Amino acid sequence: MNACCPGYMATDFTGFNAPRTPEQGAATAIRLATLPDDGPCGGFFDDEGVVPW
Repeated sequence: MNACCPGYMATDFTGFNAPRTPEQGAATAIRLATLPDDGPCGGFFDDEGVVPW
């Protein structure tokens, strides 16, 4: 299992006042959901890669 940060997106929740589109925010989640079985596991990711925590 991995976790991701979609960033601050323009949605109902933000009053559509944010710099990122929902499609941009979903990109990392889609990338992680489609990793091969031997891909990274147990990490926290954003658009730029691993986020240390």
